[in-house]
Amino acid sequence: MEGLRSDFRISTPLPLPRSTASSAPKAPMKRMVCPYMRKSMLSFALLAALAAGAVAQTPQEKIKSAIADADATVGKILVVPDGQRTYENTLGPLDDIQAKLEASTSMPIFMQYVSTDAKERDDAREAEELLTNWMIEFGKREDLYRAVKAYAATNPPLDGEKKRLLDFVLRDYKRAGMDLTPEKRERLKTIERELQKLGTDFQTNIYTDETTVFLRPAELKGLSEDTLKRLKTSNGLVAVTMDGPTFNAIMDSVESEDARQKVWYAYKRRGGKKNVAILEKMILLRNEQANLLGYANTVNYEAETRMAKNSETIAKFYGDLRPLVREKAKADLAEFTAEKRRLTKNTKAGLFPWDQAYIKDQILQRKYAVDSAKVAEYFPVQAVFDGLFQVTQSLYGIEFRERKDAKTWHPDARLFDVFDKASNAKLGEIYTDLHPREAKYNHAACWGLVPRKVWADGSVQLPVAALVTNFTAPTADKPALMTHDEVETFFHEFGHALHNVLTEAQLARFSGTSVARDFVEAPSQMFENWIWDPAVLAKFAKHYKTGEPLPTKTLDAMRKARSLGSGLETEHQIYYGMVDQAYHTAKDGKVDTTKVGVDLLAELEQYPKPDGTWFQSSFGHLVGYQGAYYGYQWSLVYAQDMFERFEKLGVLNPEAGMYYRKNILAKGGTMDDAEMLKAYLGREPRMDAYLKRLRE
Repeated sequence: MEGLRSDFRISTPLPLPRSTASSAPKAPMKRMVCPYMRKSMLSFALLAALAAGAVAQTPQEKIKSAIADADATVGKILVVPDGQRTYENTLGPLDDIQAKLEASTSMPIFMQYVSTDAKERDDAREAEELLTNWMIEFGKREDLYRAVKAYAATNPPLDGEKKRLLDFVLRDYKRAGMDLTPEKRERLKTIERELQKLGTDFQTNIYTDETTVFLRPAELKGLSEDTLKRLKTSNGLVAVTMDGPTFNAIMDSVESEDARQKVWYAYKRRGGKKNVAILEKMILLRNEQANLLGYANTVNYEAETRMAKNSETIAKFYGDLRPLVREKAKADLAEFTAEKRRLTKNTKAGLFPWDQAYIKDQILQRKYAVDSAKVAEYFPVQAVFDGLFQVTQSLYGIEFRERKDAKTWHPDARLFDVFDKASNAKLGEIYTDLHPREAKYNHAACWGLVPRKVWADGSVQLPVAALVTNFTAPTADKPALMTHDEVETFFHEFGHALHNVLTEAQLARFSGTSVARDFVEAPSQMFENWIWDPAVLAKFAKHYKTGEPLPTKTLDAMRKARSLGSGLETEHQIYYGMVDQAYHTAKDGKVDTTKVGVDLLAELEQYPKPDGTWFQSSFGHLVGYQGAYYGYQWSLVYAQDMFERFEKLGVLNPEAGMYYRKNILAKGGTMDDAEMLKAYLGREPRMDAYLKRLRE
């Protein structure tokens, strides 16, 4: 997941959300990532000073000081006479504000995710709220808008990033409603305030939902002892809560179909009908907002800044993808149904949603004999860490040098400088914080912390990223071990880190992962492929006791099992995306979300239609990622298409790595994403590699 970060644009930003990972459905190809949000921020110099006790300001005071500096720059822009406006005194300073603000407000924003101090975390959230409120007002300043319009009216002879910056700033102002009449702007503000409150209520209802299913211990046969110990009991019954780990464990391992069905239904009702009402009100307001701004519907508004551009392109994407995925999904259904009939000794048994994960796990054990716990013994964290560095250093012509004396927020956190091997020039910094602790952010994410910026005097502000995970910590007699899924996650997140620090963008606005949100996951999704390659694993996958390499037959079994159920899982992801599209293209924004969801389920999936659920009440992506869920599959198509070059030239081929570094990672957001991708591929993108991966 690309880390949650403030959307510093000359427009009204979305409220800064918390992770939605826990509400994300299970993904095809083993991994779902959360949607892209712009940067949280960190300046190492400030961090070191704070750690040394040199800065006495409270987090709120730090934010206010940074805002005062930004306001002072705005003041200088505003006093320039319209006839004398230039890039240097009007447009350029807007990017300067972004670069300075992101670098200087980092600590109070980022510490809410990693600090061990409760007050510091609370202060971080308050500081974030101060910054968010300022940014909302900043995006609505009519005086600043008039200054930028006056500069644009001179038809300045800009090119490259500067021309792109002007285009983006003007587009952002339009999307913020600055061209509307005062009455419409006021209505837009009212809608934005109401949507912010409704969105908060919707998410709160999910996270605070206390739905519990009480089952007899005998009904939970197959569930691990560790999971059972974690669950509370009442009057001899086990209280099954609806948190993600518990739900997934039951779906994966409980033998009783009746128990799985009860838990599945409860899970699909989280948030309650109150959230259905909230969602339908949000959909109505979003449609009105889009209409006020001149868009036919919410999807067209959201897609404008993405690669897809409009709802028609997304509809075509799904129209092309669905029949191709259906072939694999039918084969999966036949295999899974046959396995269920074998297990139940019922030749007429059908497959239901609450069966899929359990049946998949049974096939994995019987057909492939893959034991994830034993596989983890070949992946000690430090060995994986070293192997990842070795692979990326060779591929991209870079070198990591740990800064041993760095002051960080916790002893587990480490800092690495990234250098270009050829020139020995420092490119950026990467922090790692790998192990769990109390109150730490409990998923895996990479924060793009400081953007790259080339200042007018030629000096460079270097990019900084932080990779935060929760891999099992070592014990006194055993090193920290990683499951293969965790290794995949590690490579994924490191893909984001490299995208951040290998950027060559001149302007902060286009630094690193500042690409379209339906492309941002593609580079990191692509990098997941490395951990399935025998030559890559040979470098570091060795047993923590004996040093023996991962057995070839084990890896072969893992590779064969990789696409097990991928058709059914992808079809389910298509369903989620098309439901989102249907909600947000509905005429006048009026939609019965439950009926639409049920009708589409009957059309798009092969399961019998289960009645009495309202899954949309807990579909967290419908707040903050509305109209854009398609991006998960969209970016996977591009990820596999880009990987094809490495497959042909070799995943460890430095020539392929440098070509990718220069033509994708270095570009950041400096050019149109579709044009960048086409230039890298040397052709139009296609689905072939994605479909091959789905089927193999």
